[in-house]
Amino acid sequence: MTRNKIIVNYLFLFTLLHVDLAVDLQEKTEGVLKAMAQIKSGLLSIKNLPKVELHRHLDCSWRYSTLVEIAEKQGLANKTDFLKIEDDFLVTRPMNNLADVLKKFSQSQKIFKEPGILKRLAYEVIEDAYNDGIRILELRYSLNFIAESSGRSYDQIHSDILEGLTLAKNKFPIAVGLISIFQRGQKEKDLKKVLDFTLNNKDTFVGVDLADSEEKFVAKDFKNIFDPLYESGFPITIHSGETPDKLAAQRIKDSVDFLHATRIGHGIQLITNKEILSYIKSKNILLEICPLSNELTQAFVNLKQHPFLDLYQSGILVSINSDDPGIFNTSLSDDYSYLNQKFHLSLEDYMKINTMAYNASFIPEKIKETYWPYRSLK
Repeated sequence: MTRNKIIVNYLFLFTLLHVDLAVDLQEKTEGVLKAMAQIKSGLLSIKNLPKVELHRHLDCSWRYSTLVEIAEKQGLANKTDFLKIEDDFLVTRPMNNLADVLKKFSQSQKIFKEPGILKRLAYEVIEDAYNDGIRILELRYSLNFIAESSGRSYDQIHSDILEGLTLAKNKFPIAVGLISIFQRGQKEKDLKKVLDFTLNNKDTFVGVDLADSEEKFVAKDFKNIFDPLYESGFPITIHSGETPDKLAAQRIKDSVDFLHATRIGHGIQLITNKEILSYIKSKNILLEICPLSNELTQAFVNLKQHPFLDLYQSGILVSINSDDPGIFNTSLSDDYSYLNQKFHLSLEDYMKINTMAYNASFIPEKIKETYWPYRSLK
């Protein structure tokens, strides 16, 4: 074992303990020995690995139990009819395309009519994320997506979410930031309403995003929205390069050139164009890759396998994310397990990938460094 590997493994062991500096030396020592024994016996859970997640939709991250409870209360489902719940609300097997997945989103939207659901959702998402090993978490949501079904105002929606986040952050040591989503399919007047709200609430958002199906739109269509966001200092990520078609890689480049993106949501089709791949690499643009989501939406049917490893080995900055765990009935650890089964990534790979994600996070450094155990590796 090289000196670097010894250092890396020691840092990892120390991280797993979640030890406060006030804990006495004996307890630390016992924790280290226990962690070492777990590694040697192969019992170490992926959940124990500290993680950064940059791409998770808050409005599609409910617990299964909460979804069933609210759906039954609203007369949308019977909690014992598991197959109907899966058919109506969940994506647990590969779908024909992203459009079919978005139809499930429309059905699940209805739970936002429930009083108090947003506060509860925000709290439960953070609790579940913390218990899954996540220490830096960015949650994105669409004001219009929630408003359409709930009938609530933007102020009411945002206030309820912030209240839930505050309650959770007071209990769980985790850094959390919110990203405001703009939807490609929305009318311009609705996009401008979200723009005004986002600019007026800049202190409660860490970044902005453009989402929804990308095939029918071009980046230039949204310059009038993203130029003022960029000029006001918002970090920008754009959903792009997810759909498997010939223009996917070009859409990634356009998102960077016209919409000021410093991160790309998904972006896996970048692998199909070496010239644009080199360009994105030169710009240090990070891809927010969502492996299980890509599998379930068949986002790489044009490729032999998921391109995560090829992108990572080519030197592209990458991160691992769960996307819509409420829809997929998954956790971020499931995405790690998927990659582990496909590509047998090492502990050092995961640490390197999470360091990339940490460095690309929109959450202010002074906040996120408090919760991240690998500070010395940044």
